[in-house]
Amino acid sequence: MLTVVIFGVLGYRFVSDYSWVDALYMTVITMSTVGFQEVQPLDEASRIFTVILILASVFILGFAISVITEYLLGRNSLQLLKKKKVKHKIKSLSNHVVVCGYGRNGMQAGDRLTAYRKPFVVIERNKEVIEKHEDEVLFIEGDANEDDILIEAGIEKAQFLIAAMPDDAANLFLVLSARQLNKNLFIISRASLAASQKKLVLAGANKVIMPDKIGGDHMASLVVMPDLITFMDKLSVEGEHTTNLEEVAIEDFSDQVDCNSLRDLDLRNKTGCTIIGYIAPDGEYIINPEADLQLQPKSKVIVLGRPEQIKKLNEMFHIDGSPTS
Repeated sequence: MLTVVIFGVLGYRFVSDYSWVDALYMTVITMSTVGFQEVQPLDEASRIFTVILILASVFILGFAISVITEYLLGRNSLQLLKKKKVKHKIKSLSNHVVVCGYGRNGMQAGDRLTAYRKPFVVIERNKEVIEKHEDEVLFIEGDANEDDILIEAGIEKAQFLIAAMPDDAANLFLVLSARQLNKNLFIISRASLAASQKKLVLAGANKVIMPDKIGGDHMASLVVMPDLITFMDKLSVEGEHTTNLEEVAIEDFSDQVDCNSLRDLDLRNKTGCTIIGYIAPDGEYIINPEADLQLQPKSKVIVLGRPEQIKKLNEMFHIDGSPTS
């Protein structure tokens, strides 16, 4: 198109002896076929040149319009196909995790869930964030505080919700909405202020995490007992093939062993793993439980071992790897 414009300006300038402004004006009205009157009557040579310019500009402009239209329609169609594909995947999910907000904390949660192959959907309204990670994560674009968006993310069939938005008030409203839509949902919320913690629990959050407090405690602990904290950091729970800790429901053992007590499980001899904790059905945590502790239905044990020992435990009892509480 630029070449045609230059060709037309030069042609009218030297063939018809127009000024540069008149030559540009004649070129534009000829290419656009608006039908305005010529600047001055055209001689025979100028008319032949105008015919050539009209033919060239019609073909060039027609081609340009078709390319631009095809690009726009193709881009929109591709986006529509992507959105339909994402919606179809989300509809097929159940017992998944809904992550609201894909900032620093939401992204860390997403990485951990990906490592454990736990399906999750992210609600985010920042288009730049979505476009950057849309090939890796299932996104729903919109405001997490809107019920329609939560329903679109499958909140009614979800097992967990992570409220990771930076604003405590937004998280509070989200927890209220999510609890109303799914009474059995396990809700984990982020909080910046200590005053927000109780409010979030009252609104329906099962767990409230304060990232700033955890970070400060961790740094102070590195000063007081650096070796112990470094050792704790080595207890990786990054993924199902690198974890050192595992949370196992007693029901996972019941088909293969007569598990009346921890001694009956005999995990140390069978897998090399050590039981370091017991979670009673009422939620009571017992650290380093005795071997004669009587096991109850719907209770859990926390085991410690090297990655290969944890893998052996999972294979022996057909346990799906899952993160610790």
